Amino acid sequence: MDLFTLIIAGLVIAAIGALAILGQRKDPGQRGSEPGKGDHILESDYQSGVGGGNVTRWKVPKDPQAYAKRFVPRDKKK
Repeated sequence: MDLFTLIIAGLVIAAIGALAILGQRKDPGQRGSEPGKGDHILESDYQSGVGGGNVTRWKVPKDPQAYAKRFVPRDKKK
């Protein structure tokens, strides 16, 4: 690789890094959802050609404490 290619590659990597940092700082208050009562309904949809695929739905509690409790092993619960 010559010096010119290395310089261009370095500039591209630096630009991508700068855009990633700016994208996260742009509006940090709009990430995620507000805690509350009830559940969020999440959906995963997969299609594979003719007739293949899968749709899965599951519920996740809006309350952060209830969500965290799902990760505690059953034998550790009081």
